[in-house]
Amino acid sequence: MALLAGALAFVLTLGGAGAMLYALQDRLIYFPDVTPPPPPALLGLNEIRETRLRTADGLSLLAWSLPAATDRAPVILYLHGNGGHVAYRAERARYFARQGWGALFVEWRGYGGNPGSPSEDGLTEDARAGLASLRAAGIAPSRIVLWGESLGTGIAIRLAAEQPDAVAAVVLESPYTSLLDLAHRHYPLLPATLLLRDRYDSLSRIPAVRAPILILHGARDGLVPVEMAHRLKAAATAPVELHELPNAGHDDIATWGGLDAAAAFVGERLR
Repeated sequence: MALLAGALAFVLTLGGAGAMLYALQDRLIYFPDVTPPPPPALLGLNEIRETRLRTADGLSLLAWSLPAATDRAPVILYLHGNGGHVAYRAERARYFARQGWGALFVEWRGYGGNPGSPSEDGLTEDARAGLASLRAAGIAPSRIVLWGESLGTGIAIRLAAEQPDAVAAVVLESPYTSLLDLAHRHYPLLPATLLLRDRYDSLSRIPAVRAPILILHGARDGLVPVEMAHRLKAAATAPVELHELPNAGHDDIATWGGLDAAAAFVGERLR
């Protein structure tokens, strides 16, 4: 009886934890800085202009736009990760500017003073609005590079799979196979399959991507294991380069030369 009572208590405790996880899962996935970012000029980003994106579901979203140095230079559609807001990527904007690239930094709904709440479908709409904005500006698909950072890699893969002829290349920085796989890894006792709403199932979508892909991943990534990058590479049908950085973790790809590897890839693919 004592053993049965103990097992029942464990199940009830696990069930309570599962219910809490289901109710609060958005807080475990999305970590927005909800305050509006400072004007780019205050950060020394004099080339950057603030612009607005209109989503299909009626939101008006802040975005940062960096003009390309020439009308043939690559243009990056940048989809950032789950933390902070667009101003946290100021160094990335400076790097792109030094390359002479254009860029559109999509700011997610619920981030950086934007209306709405983040979700997988919502962020996908935001990315679609960014791609539509580049099209409306006359940017040819042969110049557009989809660049996903961490959580944003799931959106980049989904968008490239949905619109396979809309971009010339895809860069995936610290990608994962799916959030469900990550949940099983980090919360092994919880029934994540039943609880998780936003799945970001990149592994099932990447075979539909036609554009060449570069994967940047740190071998010391403690959040997303590098074996997930290898699984994505194996599942892809498009040409894939995997650049594994032996000293990098999850958030310091740039520190260990990842951006230079991406610049070489973009230069080769969009030459």
